[in-house]
Amino acid sequence: MATHPSFKYDIASQVAQLVEDGIIGLKGAFSPEWADDMRDDMMTAFWEAIQRPGGAVGRGPRRWYVEMHPQAFRGFADLITHPWVVDVCSHVLGPDYQIVEIGLDVPFQGAKYQPWHRDFPSPADTYRDRKMTSLAFNLTGVDVTEDMGPFEIAPGTQYDDGREWKHEMFPDKSLWGRFQERAARKYPQRGDISCRSALTVHRGTEHQSPIARPVMVLGVDAPGAGHAELHDMMVTRDWYEALPDIARQHLVCRIVEELVPISQKHDIEGLVMGADPT
Repeated sequence: MATHPSFKYDIASQVAQLVEDGIIGLKGAFSPEWADDMRDDMMTAFWEAIQRPGGAVGRGPRRWYVEMHPQAFRGFADLITHPWVVDVCSHVLGPDYQIVEIGLDVPFQGAKYQPWHRDFPSPADTYRDRKMTSLAFNLTGVDVTEDMGPFEIAPGTQYDDGREWKHEMFPDKSLWGRFQERAARKYPQRGDISCRSALTVHRGTEHQSPIARPVMVLGVDAPGAGHAELHDMMVTRDWYEALPDIARQHLVCRIVEELVPISQKHDIEGLVMGADPT
């Protein structure tokens, strides 16, 4: 796959913005052609997963999440060794950060507004000590337009306690005003990367376009955060041994003789996302 084009960033400013807002981005991290190959790999993984039980998790009407094998994504090594990804992970999560998840989220025409939510319950390290222990990197497979159900996020909400929310992830509708007044919609283009705390409250919006909007999701933990237990990344030995040293150093996965289909380990989010958020 194509490598990243030239770009510049100030990592200190990026980290400061992430700490403040809970989300940052890097424009043009990869070429549009690289992103096109990524989209093809995502949609191949989706159509394979949707046909078997446990292969895809519903996240509301006409919206699914699918975990995929790292080696099914031709650009996996490009992504996890990208200088910006490595810099952000090292500065925020520490030098021993762990790559624990690779998957895709895809809404189709007819997807509705999701309820405001975070991706998992907040640990005390975050709601009490304002320390980030996990990050989610997102890459779009298409140039996002208004009718494609753009991602909506409420900056600064990554430190909200949330222990009284449903499943500690879904705030009651009576609390939505706080998130709606902060809401910012994102319109990334092919080749851009964003990074956010998965605890920053967000939602998908109504998708009216006939064009699906697949988004790659890379989950990264600080040591001890524990999210590897929710996933089951596996790779074959020859593929693993061909990775750059920096990739093997941080990848948390099983090394197997033969890949087997991935079954999602939990579906709490799917149960709630299926509810009418209006």
